[in-house]
Amino acid sequence: MSASTTPDPAGGPSGEPTGQRGGPISGPDAGPTALCSREPYVPAERLVAELVPPPRFDTVRFDNYIPDPNQPSQRSAVKALDEFASGLGGAHATGEGRRGLWPRRQRRPSTPEPRGVYLDGGYGVGKTHLLASLWHAVPAAPEFKAFGTFVELTNLVGALGFQQTVRTLSEHRLLCIDEFELDDPGDTVLVSSLLSRLVTEGVALAATSNTLPGKLGEGRFAAADFLREIQGLAAHFRPLRIDGEDYRHRGLPAPPAPHEEEAVTRLAHHHPGASLDDFGGLLDHLARVHPSRYGALCEGVTAVCLTGVRAVPDQTTALRLVVLADRLYDREIPVVAAGTPFDRLFSEEMLAGGYRKKYFRAISRLTSLARDGERLTA
Repeated sequence: MSASTTPDPAGGPSGEPTGQRGGPISGPDAGPTALCSREPYVPAERLVAELVPPPRFDTVRFDNYIPDPNQPSQRSAVKALDEFASGLGGAHATGEGRRGLWPRRQRRPSTPEPRGVYLDGGYGVGKTHLLASLWHAVPAAPEFKAFGTFVELTNLVGALGFQQTVRTLSEHRLLCIDEFELDDPGDTVLVSSLLSRLVTEGVALAATSNTLPGKLGEGRFAAADFLREIQGLAAHFRPLRIDGEDYRHRGLPAPPAPHEEEAVTRLAHHHPGASLDDFGGLLDHLARVHPSRYGALCEGVTAVCLTGVRAVPDQTTALRLVVLADRLYDREIPVVAAGTPFDRLFSEEMLAGGYRKKYFRAISRLTSLARDGERLTA
């Protein structure tokens, strides 16, 4: 099962707090919590309410994006997105009138220009920064625009059902989809149908990906068998290429070396709100928690401490780890680890396969969080 599969994301309640975004769950004398002990319950309505940029991107704007002077496509993308945002004004900004781009009795023309933008580029070039900046720049109330990862979007359909998801999102002016990828045929048909319906309702689209829209699914499944759906998705978007190197490593030192296990354990016991888990046990636990709950899994945690880090054993486990890495990065939770360095988590075969861009993104983000963790051990 891929990390984006969507069986019953809400799950059942447990003693673990569902948690709104907030402070540590454990106090300074309670000792570290264990992510493996948590089985968070996430109701469907919360999935909708949290379709906003995550904490890391609360304050990003076009004017604090720093383009690489050697990459003119980055500055061009800022200009294009700023113009796109300006074109989404009108009565909807105050919640009045039709909640979409076309009046109630006028649906999307049969042969229009694409009403979506698609940010294509490698990991670490600032695509999510720009996507969140677009969300902030569009002159509409937060409840009339949505921001989520591709996995969160498919999870929402699993929680609400297809028709209710269409009804809910069709009231929005803008839908931003981060890390757009097609991992299996079911996702292809589902998302193609969903976005087609939303575009008809007048919802503007914006997405980021490491893959051009017409190339989605390559290396993952028999994409040629779903060419019509993939081409239909591509028709909704105008691609904006963003070139450049990973800003997380631009001019920064080499990734920090793993710590000794005793040091990691000691930090977990002395840092309020830290979690402490054996890496293998955590990977096993992720198999029992739906990816839609990984954000709730780490709520209130101020640092993730891991012992026994080792290479992941298989692709399914690796994809779950990618989702967890994204949720930790979104929430700016430092990571302190002992064992195998993060750049050796995935085998050479994985890094050469169809999901390689996901794995490189996870390595990049975990390395960034490990640098943040270094400040806790200083």
